[in-house]
Amino acid sequence: MSHAQNAKLSLIGLGKNFGSVPAVVGVDLALQPGEFVSLLGPSGCGKTTTLRMIAGFMKPTAGSIALDGATISDPGNVVPPEKRGMAMIFQSYAIWPNMTVGENVAFGLKLRKLGTAVITERVNRILDTVQLRHLKDRYPAELSGGQQQRVALARAIVIEPEVLLLDEPLSNLDANLREEMRSEIRRLHDAFRITTVYVTHDQAEAMVTSDRIVVMNHGRIDQVDDPVSLYNRPRTRFVAGFIGRTNFLDGRVDGDRIVFPGFTVPKDSAPDYAALVGEASFSVRPQTIEIADQRSDDAGWWIEGRIGERAYLGEYWEYVIRLNGSDLRLRVTTPPTTIHEPDRAVWVRIDPARIARVPGPATEGRPS
Repeated sequence: MSHAQNAKLSLIGLGKNFGSVPAVVGVDLALQPGEFVSLLGPSGCGKTTTLRMIAGFMKPTAGSIALDGATISDPGNVVPPEKRGMAMIFQSYAIWPNMTVGENVAFGLKLRKLGTAVITERVNRILDTVQLRHLKDRYPAELSGGQQQRVALARAIVIEPEVLLLDEPLSNLDANLREEMRSEIRRLHDAFRITTVYVTHDQAEAMVTSDRIVVMNHGRIDQVDDPVSLYNRPRTRFVAGFIGRTNFLDGRVDGDRIVFPGFTVPKDSAPDYAALVGEASFSVRPQTIEIADQRSDDAGWWIEGRIGERAYLGEYWEYVIRLNGSDLRLRVTTPPTTIHEPDRAVWVRIDPARIARVPGPATEGRPS
């Protein structure tokens, strides 16, 4: 990956081993000034280790980190965290219980020896932005979890850091509050345009907040993309399965056809069909599949099956379709008003324009 000359933050071949165990391997990433990038992946994928190296809490085993073109970390030297001009927000918020909201937010400005009038003006302005001005004289114990999180955000943003680092900041909040706070984080980012690195295992959080998402798997980057491209054009099976839910159709090319378990389709109807040799595997999102009582003239892949289990989830129905002549099961979601009875014979239609080609189960590896 080429590193843009004007990148705010660059990770170049970054690696970290714990003993002989690689936790982060060959990570290349360039963030533009004001960009919001999430590191997304399951526990143990290396995202928090990467963040801690960016913050200066850990020394890399390989590669380097540069801020505005100047190296701040490599295996020989690490600029300490307090000299990086960065601010970090942890899962636990870490706001001081013995200080009021106003004192918490002013803390970093006092360390920078700013004048009292300047500090008061900046603290009031940021508290207005996070809608906490009326709680300026309260103590953290009197605040809700969401309000405490807003204080932590205000305290980090008020010092106008070069880079803002967030480590799973919403994981301690309940679901409704998480939803509200992820929108709040994006709103604050749009207001201040601070270059931001956000670590999360929650794909919805990453989708709502980020300009680009870095999906990590076993210490490596699987894919870096904007949320829409990542969802609609995953480049690996891992990304397809981790970002949202999906069905995998695994078949083989046989002449001018693709043979799947229980059905075949013309090869030239598949996406990227010219590149298909041997294995042919696709990611098919549940909401892109249609269920019909009978086959129509609409183009697409038509397959006969039977309704298996179903579940009503309020915003949609989820069905499992058992395909005739194979063990294949397809998960399909429909609007809440589209109701199909269990064990009924149906047709399903897959629109090849809405599916994504992915590596097969045997060849899944790094994207080329």
